[in-house]
Amino acid sequence: MRIGIVTKPDLADARDTLQGLRRWLADRGHAALWSPEAAALVDGAGPVVERDALPAACDLIVVLGGDGTLLAMADRIARGPDDVPVLGVNFGSLGFLTEITRPELLDALAEVVEGRATLDERMALSATVRRGGAATHQTVVLNDVVFTRTALSRIIDLEVWVGDQFVTTVRADGLILASPTGSTAYNLAAGGPIVHPAMDALVITPIAPHTLSHRPIVVPASRDVRVALTPANGGAEVYVTFDGQSGLPLAPGDEVVVGRAPRTVKLVRATQRTYFEVLRQKLKWGGR
Repeated sequence: MRIGIVTKPDLADARDTLQGLRRWLADRGHAALWSPEAAALVDGAGPVVERDALPAACDLIVVLGGDGTLLAMADRIARGPDDVPVLGVNFGSLGFLTEITRPELLDALAEVVEGRATLDERMALSATVRRGGAATHQTVVLNDVVFTRTALSRIIDLEVWVGDQFVTTVRADGLILASPTGSTAYNLAAGGPIVHPAMDALVITPIAPHTLSHRPIVVPASRDVRVALTPANGGAEVYVTFDGQSGLPLAPGDEVVVGRAPRTVKLVRATQRTYFEVLRQKLKWGGR
């Protein structure tokens, strides 16, 4: 197999793990392809491949870092030509997506190369920014699309449509459109619901709404969600971010269309833990 290896930049704590991983792969005849950040931490690293090119060059990508590192790689995979699985190893603080621990890495990797691994297929979201009816930006996210105001902006006004049906005008500090996977990220912190990742749904959650009757709502992923800036925003600056990895300012009249992406993201799951065990462990769910 061709194994891509990605790390969070300057992750010095991963040196020993990476050296052990390099030896393990070499002993078994697997090719290791290193992102520039990972190669910088390993003596004698093999071929170096830029992150954008890794999905097309690998059969599996191992990510060492936190959830942000995995999200940045998952977005590249979802935009690429192949369904490359991702094995996330937690070197961050929470690690809800990078759920495999360091001691579990080699056992989990062995399960993948031997065809015994459990893969979770996670729905990704496609986001298109339109200006004057033309698409000006397109991307894919695993977690969420977030609309926020800038530091000096007042409350923002956003029209929300599901399919061809008008939902409401949200007056709030912002708005979150989250996938089931992203429901345990910013969405949860903003008071949105936890949605099991097997669900085919999308969550709409206002951030600090001006009207308390505005509550989160779960809608079918079979219908696109369209968010448009209303004239009431005036000169207020509105920013849209994609998985917290990239973003851009929106102008009056812009709209963002979010729906189910054509391709899922396959995550290697730790076979000894269920999704609900991860909830209990990572989020202290149900704890007293």
